[in-house]
Amino acid sequence: MQMVHFMHLRYAPRKVSISCMDDTAPHNQRTDRAPLTATERESMADAERIVADPGRGADAPYEGLTPDAPGYRRALIAVLFAGIASFQALYATQALLPVLTTDLAITPATAALTVSATTGGLACAIIPMSVLSERFGRRPLVLIAAMAATLLGLTLAMAPGITALIALRLLQGIVIAGVPAVAMTYISEEIHPFHVPKVMGLYVSGTTVGGLLGRIIPSVVLEFAGWRLAVLVSAIVAVTFAIATVWLLPRQRRFTPKKLTLGGEARAIAGHLRNPRLVGLYGLAFLAMGAFVSLYNYVGFRLGDTFGLSAAVAGLVFLLYLTGTWSSARAGSMAEKFGRRRTMLGAVAAAIAGLGLTATPWLATLLLGIALFTGAFFVAHSLASSSVGLIATKDRAEASSMYLFSYYLGSSVVGWFSGHVLDWGTWTTLIVWLIALFVGAGVAAVIGTRGIVERTV
Repeated sequence: MQMVHFMHLRYAPRKVSISCMDDTAPHNQRTDRAPLTATERESMADAERIVADPGRGADAPYEGLTPDAPGYRRALIAVLFAGIASFQALYATQALLPVLTTDLAITPATAALTVSATTGGLACAIIPMSVLSERFGRRPLVLIAAMAATLLGLTLAMAPGITALIALRLLQGIVIAGVPAVAMTYISEEIHPFHVPKVMGLYVSGTTVGGLLGRIIPSVVLEFAGWRLAVLVSAIVAVTFAIATVWLLPRQRRFTPKKLTLGGEARAIAGHLRNPRLVGLYGLAFLAMGAFVSLYNYVGFRLGDTFGLSAAVAGLVFLLYLTGTWSSARAGSMAEKFGRRRTMLGAVAAAIAGLGLTATPWLATLLLGIALFTGAFFVAHSLASSSVGLIATKDRAEASSMYLFSYYLGSSVVGWFSGHVLDWGTWTTLIVWLIALFVGAGVAAVIGTRGIVERTV
């Protein structure tokens, strides 16, 4: 049987067999045929679906990758690796804050600026990056940002002092912005709408793994070296994941370039800010992420001062990030079973309960509370971020970028301010402050999920 010419395939009401070569031919007669490219494999899958589903037709609109498409698995792995690479770079210094405080003779709030400067730079750059993606595409920005940010991480070890370190981290945050600003939009466009929650959850899982590696790797290296070698080793691992992302991420098939005008982008953003549901989700992102980063910024000081753990051992608390990896990957399934709104509000309530446990004077209860809080936070974040793409029917890149702007602005501003709350009071004072933030996040979740059509199973 001859190879099917996919570009001109049309459905005919008869049984058709599709093959790339004659399966009855001897093996040595096939060696002169070039392997199928990714494009040809995707075309084959489209052709097979047309034959299997005559009602679909050849001219039916392409709605995105589905699990039976060859590029779907590559997309899953690529978005996972993109999340790992970018977030490993983003949080490269968070586990080092107690060591930086001692070695550089600075306050905890100043040390926390090595995290807040990065997330602040990311917040400021995320909307411009999103706008650029409307003209130049999602995939190029994701790949350039992942590579540039991780390569820039290699320079952190050479910073002569805290000022230079904060400046480099600010620059790194600006470059990192290309990944979170565009990845969610890429997923919303290139993945079939029914499978978006699963892929979005996997991307968020990648961010948790990246955040975990960005904290654990430096902590482990601290056992036998200083903080400079710790950030260098972590950066090398991040570069490896970035290279894998470049190799795996499928080409864009549903992207249409848009002419960029300042007025048009301003109108798009203003339109989203007039939507109370989107504003609610933006508020949730600001408050919840601010509380989350604050807890992880300063728990190392609690573990050292109260429980006498070394900086390296205290850094192992970031292994609890795995609860977020587990929960975010299942957020879509939980929403399908219980409803998106109910699941989000349940996650907020669980996060508040976890924070309450961290105020107790026992190490085991503190760790249990952090685990519960982390898992709940990532469920809420995964569902909130995917809800943005469902509510915003146009200008989705701007809508997603506004969500992430709020998310990382909360990380930067609240994460820094919480250090002063700890200075002014006690650990309990900090926890009460974080609980208040999550109560506000719950109110925002109620507003943000109002009117969303639920699809439960």
